[in-house]
Amino acid sequence: MALHTVDENIRPAHDTELVTIADYVTQHNPGSELALTTARYCLMDAIGCAMLALQYPACTKLLGPVIPGTTVPVGARVPGTSYMLDPILAAFNIGTLVRWLDFNDTWLAAEWGHPSDNLGAILALCDYLSRKNLGENKQPLLVKDILNAMIKAHEIQGVLALENGFNRLGFDHVILVKIASTAIAAQLLGGNREQIMNALSQAWLDGAALRTYRHAPNTGSRKSWAAGDATSRAVRLAWLTMQGEMGYPSVLTARKWGFYDAIMKGQPLKISRPFGCYVMENVLFKISFPAEFHAQTAVECAIRLHPQIINKLDEIEKIVLTTQESAVRIISKSGPLHNPADRDHCLQYMVAVALLVGDLKADHYENEFAANPHIDRLREKMVVEEDLQYSKDYLDPDKRSIANSIQIYFKDGTHTDKVVVEYPVGHRRRREEGIPLMFSKFRENASKIYPSDKVEKMLALFDDKTRLEQMPVNEFMDMLVR
Repeated sequence: MALHTVDENIRPAHDTELVTIADYVTQHNPGSELALTTARYCLMDAIGCAMLALQYPACTKLLGPVIPGTTVPVGARVPGTSYMLDPILAAFNIGTLVRWLDFNDTWLAAEWGHPSDNLGAILALCDYLSRKNLGENKQPLLVKDILNAMIKAHEIQGVLALENGFNRLGFDHVILVKIASTAIAAQLLGGNREQIMNALSQAWLDGAALRTYRHAPNTGSRKSWAAGDATSRAVRLAWLTMQGEMGYPSVLTARKWGFYDAIMKGQPLKISRPFGCYVMENVLFKISFPAEFHAQTAVECAIRLHPQIINKLDEIEKIVLTTQESAVRIISKSGPLHNPADRDHCLQYMVAVALLVGDLKADHYENEFAANPHIDRLREKMVVEEDLQYSKDYLDPDKRSIANSIQIYFKDGTHTDKVVVEYPVGHRRRREEGIPLMFSKFRENASKIYPSDKVEKMLALFDDKTRLEQMPVNEFMDMLVR
């Protein structure tokens, strides 16, 4: 048999997956009132999360211009600050603020992620383009444009996550933030179908970041700015494309050198449903606790048990946590926890805090609180078990449960009832219960930055669909200046 010695250098057509995403971005009208309403709540929630993140110096030290004092003539605002930055750097700032405390929305499937991470690109570009338009005597973009962009970004990230588990290959979910943000950024910058495909090919060329920074023994603060980095990179790649930079049509399927062969061990992406607005309509909100989402219901169980055990801590023999496979794989760990990022990705730590104080707040991950010796004593008594039904229901598209249960056994042979919570308060099945709590969450978070009268005006705006949707983006972002 003759050896292969020559590559056939015929330029291929664009990969089908690039075409499918570009067609969706350019042709689809989200149309769903449920999706628009949910996007409105999502925008409010993400901004509130950003306001809370501003309380933490580990976050704020990463914000602002690279060179202090640098200004731009036309740029994008960073909510809660006085910064006006170029849209690439603004995307990093906004994305980092939204994601810092692990408190924004969530999507759970074969791959996990937080679709509102894409707001880094969306808010930065919509604000920049609105200010640019005004300088050219053109109309600014409206907040409804933000909401429509959010729906599409959520859908791209979420649908790609349904059956493509990059985590099983050791890669981080922020690759999907970069893909979704690149597609939307290219469109916002005026890209046509071809240019959007070219920009997407650039994003896939970057490959995938390792998940090392999310897991023991290396969990660290990069997990809090990784999405900001991804959404900023997306704006950069879209901008390069709009300067005429070429694309790479078979970036996914090229033999040996393409994404599938080089990264995915020869396996193609699975797109299991057409793009529409499914993800935004079904997205999960972290309403009550800034905690990795697989632990949300476990924390809720622990809070229910708190009154029964708080005066019996020394009598506890063991604590049995029953959970889904994903939680076992990514947040169940023992041993020392070295920083807040380590703690908010430890199932046992989050449950211990909730058992002790009947709540879980961002401050509970800080070193001062973590020094409480009762936390590690409770962690040492925990046994984590997988329930196969929980794991099955987690992946069921008609359920998407995130079930956890806790039962506590005492040294005298007695035990508590087994407390089970299948759906967290931020789940679509509990949406009616959750929406008023989301407004309360925003009020609490925004009050850390703004006076109470301004916070109430913001809440009234988010509750007024028509007024919010028709508001110019630059005015909306100016409202958020500190």
